[in-house]
Amino acid sequence: MLKAIGVSSVNDLYDAVPSEFLLKKPIDGLPNFQGEIEVENILKSLAAQNRAAGEGPFFLGAGCYRHHIPASVDHIIQRSEFLTSYTPYQPEISQGTLAVIFQFQSIIALLTGMEIANASMYDGATSLAESCLMAFRIKSGRKNIAVLGNLHPDYREVTQTYLELNDASFVEASKLDESCAALVVQYPDFYGNIPNLDEARAKADAVGALLVVVVNEIVSLGLLEAPRQADIVVGEASSLGVGLNFGGPLLGFFACKKEFMRQMPGRICGMTSDVDGKPGYVLTLSAREQHIRREKATSNICSNQGLCATAFTIHASLLGENGFKKLALINHKKACEFAEILSAVKGVKVISESFFNEFTIEFAKDAAEVNKKLLEKNIIGGFADGNKMVVAVSELTSAQDMAALASELEEILK
Repeated sequence: MLKAIGVSSVNDLYDAVPSEFLLKKPIDGLPNFQGEIEVENILKSLAAQNRAAGEGPFFLGAGCYRHHIPASVDHIIQRSEFLTSYTPYQPEISQGTLAVIFQFQSIIALLTGMEIANASMYDGATSLAESCLMAFRIKSGRKNIAVLGNLHPDYREVTQTYLELNDASFVEASKLDESCAALVVQYPDFYGNIPNLDEARAKADAVGALLVVVVNEIVSLGLLEAPRQADIVVGEASSLGVGLNFGGPLLGFFACKKEFMRQMPGRICGMTSDVDGKPGYVLTLSAREQHIRREKATSNICSNQGLCATAFTIHASLLGENGFKKLALINHKKACEFAEILSAVKGVKVISESFFNEFTIEFAKDAAEVNKKLLEKNIIGGFADGNKMVVAVSELTSAQDMAALASELEEILK
């Protein structure tokens, strides 16, 4: 084979790699070759060290939320109409996939109160980053993005990377002026508080900026008013159909007003009619760099989270509009009950005034240290931030789970 391709050794295949990046010796700690059975046993032993979300009380949210996923979701996504890695460029053989994408877009548009949505994005963080680049295209000449309130730190970091590569930057809302293409507000915010979007709209309008609303927990839109004040709504939709899966894959969504449709990144599926007049679906408005010149493209995202979007669409369809609202109400009700329980614990202060299914508590001790002690009791606490902890609940959180955390906190905070 080496002779056939014109090289003398396997090492010649790596001539293009700078020598300083080539391994000179085996990687420390990485086992040498072993058989399939041995490798499986090693991986099983490593997996056994994980504490899965469903193996005890679990209160971690902060952007990814544990919800019940019906068994029928996994069954339906494996049907041949949907289970494909093929990009649906040829509508005559992709109607199942395209129909699901169209329905996903319709659901996202309904929940966000926007006129149009795309076929999905990689995750909520990159959705926000792409929305900022879109704002720069719409508000040509502006080079800043203002942030109002508490934005998810991961979203901020990912978006900052995009901004730096475009000679742009974040500024706080106090510095919002005509140099800002958009004002970004998270709804609910990172600490669970629900911001006033009418006030945010007024601030954006005062300087001619767009309003971008970020939604971490899409289930909240079953109870909160749709953020119709926004020009662009982006966020994370993995709460339905996808699950935690130890951190991924996720499911970003992206919706906006119709007037900005041609600046939207990613792909959009549209409805049309076939030669017999029957409804059909096709990809449309795909101004991505694989279709046109890179400098003219609206983004370099040349795919969408097809399988995850399908799972979301199936779960949302199974719930229906009333079921979705009921799910949101259950989440909020449990959060209110939990806030009352924790406020009765000595040393715990609930500092969120309004919230959906996630709120922030405060105590005198470091929250990370408190979480370590909770884990010793098989309890995964909330997101630690100094002496604050952001705790989340869902329909899967039981009264016993809440009581367990409250009881342990009483012991730890003595």
